[in-house]
Amino acid sequence: MALYMKAAEILEKAEKKQGALKTLVYDSKFGNIKQLFALVCETQKFSAVLQEIIESTKLLKNTKLKMPLAKVLAYDLLMGQGLKCGGSWKAVMMKHRSRMQAALARMKVKQKVSRNDGLLQADVLQSPGDQLPRYVRVNTVKTTVEDAVDYLKRDGFSYLGQACRMDDLTLQRKHFVMDLHLPEVLVFSPKTDFHDHFLYKAGHIILQDKASCLPAYLLNPPPGCHVIDACAAPGNKTSHLAAKMKNKGKLFAFDLDAKRLSTMSTLLLRAGVTCQQLANQDFLKVDPDSPQYKDVEYILLDPSCSGSGMVCLRDNTSSADQQANQARLVSLAAFQLRCLNHALKFPSLKRLVYSTCSIHSQENEDVVSACLQQNPGFRLVSLLPQWPERGLEPLTQCLRASTAKTRTHGFFVALLEKHTDTGNLKQEPAIQISESQVTPRSPLACEKRPAASSEESEASETEDKPTPDAGQTDSTPEKKRKRTRKRKKKKKAAAATTTTTTTTTE
Repeated sequence: MALYMKAAEILEKAEKKQGALKTLVYDSKFGNIKQLFALVCETQKFSAVLQEIIESTKLLKNTKLKMPLAKVLAYDLLMGQGLKCGGSWKAVMMKHRSRMQAALARMKVKQKVSRNDGLLQADVLQSPGDQLPRYVRVNTVKTTVEDAVDYLKRDGFSYLGQACRMDDLTLQRKHFVMDLHLPEVLVFSPKTDFHDHFLYKAGHIILQDKASCLPAYLLNPPPGCHVIDACAAPGNKTSHLAAKMKNKGKLFAFDLDAKRLSTMSTLLLRAGVTCQQLANQDFLKVDPDSPQYKDVEYILLDPSCSGSGMVCLRDNTSSADQQANQARLVSLAAFQLRCLNHALKFPSLKRLVYSTCSIHSQENEDVVSACLQQNPGFRLVSLLPQWPERGLEPLTQCLRASTAKTRTHGFFVALLEKHTDTGNLKQEPAIQISESQVTPRSPLACEKRPAASSEESEASETEDKPTPDAGQTDSTPEKKRKRTRKRKKKKKAAAATTTTTTTTTE
């Protein structure tokens, strides 16, 4: 009974897009994780088919069950293990088994298929998530990439070196490579499972999609600095920031959900992170002028979003729901912009990474564009020129990620950097000097030249002096006249000095 209850709870959260299915399962701390994961995964896969059977047989009305639990029970009864447990629910479901089996048979006849899988749509049968590589980030707080690779090789995995192109990420069996963009990320074949592996349980590796590793990698805060992770839970990016900081400095992490923050605390403990200061607080209510944040120079902002880039949260919005979905995007974008504007108010801020797991421009480029217009003291930094997918025009400095082009979940990343008018004024003279060195000057120009090397000085002096006329010589009589004039000037100067001295003495 506990299995079905937990499966229904996770299924409901997954269908409401409150988290990735695998994350929800492993965070549940259920006794038999593999059994729970298999049941929820298969129920979700047949969700549309099960709902049609439940509605056609009026199961909810006759049993008073809720839809998520009804789906789980119907799946196990019709397609799974046959309800080997379930207590009183098993007895209730058995009363309706024949009608449900008849409904399932009619669906197969109607669609001219003989197997249950034949009822599934092509996009469900070939989910992009099933084809994505398994990405593993080495936790450099506890170990090194080299040591992790050596351990995995001793454990039977075959290391193929660093990938050079995207095609190298297509792996089979126990082969693995180092990622071509992020050196602390190792790449394995899609179905490789590390949840029971020693390195995972010891916190030496973090199971994290490559795209999700980009924000902390690109922010790259140095050791000893002060950093804010504004919307931190579940904590993978937080632990990545700590690794970049070499676990030194201060890492302020905020999240409004106390339960998620508790889970995050456990994750950080396993990862060996000690520089964090967790707060169950709304980031929008954090005072940027508070003395404790006066040295914050780096911020990672990954706010709540639609999750439309997560392949496990497939967006099958019907045309009837498009208007409601659009209203939700507008609301999310407004919230994201408020968070971004608030983050830029921290007085010592140098750099900020803004990221979402969304594919919608309303939450990505549109939010960043609006923010830059409202905060002219910040500008975009161009990121990873070798990355295969860029932000939409004109924000090509940003990065996008997708299953098709980057072999990851859908993602968006922008890096904002602070600049000041004072800084620009300081740079302008250097630009002008550089131009003046290139522009030919008239021999009569009186502007002061910039300092030059000895070779450049000799060349400049030669160019600036008038060239003697052809055939002109420096005759001896002319030299004598020059010497005579110099001697007369010296005598006059000496006489003047003597007169001044005598007057002062008197």
